[in-house]
Amino acid sequence: MDSVRSLASCKPVVIFSKSSCFMSHSIKSLVTSFGANATVYELDELPNGQQLERELVASGLRPTVPAVYIGGDFVGGENEIMSLHLKGQLVPLLKKAKAIWV
Repeated sequence: MDSVRSLASCKPVVIFSKSSCFMSHSIKSLVTSFGANATVYELDELPNGQQLERELVASGLRPTVPAVYIGGDFVGGENEIMSLHLKGQLVPLLKKAKAIWV
């Protein structure tokens, strides 16, 4: 988990994704629609993508993508992000992490 944690702690919003995953695309679109500039790691396009995916699996994520970190903390996958959005809690979380300002 060291590589994942290290990457996730460097930016306000980090999304581990796969370019062919429609749910990953939906979550990336949702987060960026609020003006957040998410750092996205496409696991299927990175040389160390398999290693990162193994770390995500070892942490208990199934499916492994999308995996969203906000403010350096793991928030969840598509179900958790959509739930936060529907409850009106996603934008405040993005503001708290300084990913958006308004």
